Amino acid sequence: MPDPVLYRLAEEVGAALKSRRLMLATAESCTGGWVAEAITMVAGSSDWFERGFVTYTYVSKREMLGVKERTLETHGAVSEEVVREMAQGTLAHSHAQVAVAVSGVAGPSGGTPEKPVGTVCFAWALKDGAPRSETLRCSGDREAVRRQSVEHALKGVLALLAEKR
Repeated sequence: MPDPVLYRLAEEVGAALKSRRLMLATAESCTGGWVAEAITMVAGSSDWFERGFVTYTYVSKREMLGVKERTLETHGAVSEEVVREMAQGTLAHSHAQVAVAVSGVAGPSGGTPEKPVGTVCFAWALKDGAPRSETLRCSGDREAVRRQSVEHALKGVLALLAEKR
C-alpha cells in the first residue's frame, strides 16, 4: 500500500509540473531512489518525470552528475555545496527543466558531531536559475529519516514551482 502522504504530494508535484509543461529529474543518495519511487507510483508520471539518478558514492556523484572532487573532499557528500552541484548535474545530464537532489546521514551509523544521524541536505534547481538548498535535521530511525527526506524533497519541488508562477 503506497504511503498516502507521499502519494498525494507526488500527485501535486505531477499536476504542477504538467500544467507548466516541465519535466523533473532526481538525484538521490540517502533516499536510494525513494523520491523517484514516490513519483512513479502516480499513473501517467512519464508525462512529467524524466529520470532519476541514485548516486550513493563519491565516484557515482562525480561520474554521473559531474560533482567536483574538490567539493566532495572539502565539504563531504552531506553538504549543501554537494547537493547544489548534484542538482545542477542532474539538469546537465538529463532533459529535465527541474531537479531535486538529496544527500544525508540516514543512520543508524555514519554520523559525526558536525553532521549527526538525521542530517539531510537538499537542493532544488530550475534549468534557468541558481539552485536553492537547505539542511534538515530529521528524527527517528533510518526509515523515518529517509521518509521525512522524501516528503521534504517533494514539498521543496512544489515550493520551487510556486515561486516560478
